[in-house]
Amino acid sequence: MKVLGLDSSGMVASVAVVEDDILLAEYTMNYKKTHSQTLLPMLDDVAKRIELDLSTLDTIAVAAGPGSFTGLRIGSATAKGLGQALDKEIVPVPTVEGLAFNLWGSRADVCPIMDARRNQVYTGLYHFTEDTMETLVEQCAVDIREIIEKINQRGAEVVFLGDGVPVYKEQIAEYCDVPYSFAPAHMNRQRGGSIAALGIRYLKEGKAESAAMHRPEYLRLTQAERERNERLKNEQNP
Repeated sequence: MKVLGLDSSGMVASVAVVEDDILLAEYTMNYKKTHSQTLLPMLDDVAKRIELDLSTLDTIAVAAGPGSFTGLRIGSATAKGLGQALDKEIVPVPTVEGLAFNLWGSRADVCPIMDARRNQVYTGLYHFTEDTMETLVEQCAVDIREIIEKINQRGAEVVFLGDGVPVYKEQIAEYCDVPYSFAPAHMNRQRGGSIAALGIRYLKEGKAESAAMHRPEYLRLTQAERERNERLKNEQNP
């Protein structure tokens, strides 16, 4: 089974191809470029270097959210375009689950935190058993202290990763009562390889959808939607 993995949910842009249990290629970049400039050229480069015929893909896995609204739209549009052109289904992989999967086999609980701005993080809590990733807290958008409270209630060691770590490191130190650590550089950001590997698992579980039906999962309203709702509220209550 051969799967293309795409992740543009944050600052990182990442493209990977996984075949069964082998990572054939992965191109990841975390630099001052917009994903609209990088994602397709990265895919083209990967395809050329491993002589990939895109028609041989079984599916396309994409980080489906939460994350940057613009980044998610770019990733979704890329996956949808490829899916429709190649007549392939899309496997939507929750972004936070993809991040947690970077640390497969961790003995500690895994807590990805992405900076969601507005004093919130996109987060969740996961635990690995011998062959599964167990979800302890579903991905959500909450105040950092809310997820730390749940971690403290569980009472188990935890490892944090994601772009929210440098933003909330001081609050983690202040409020986290259990032993904790931070994932190293090669594991602490989004990776297309994790999205592709999870895509294979989810495809086997029947979690694919048509390219036409695919939509990103933002978890909360976009700024435009919030402004529209606020405007309507003001109009109704002058």
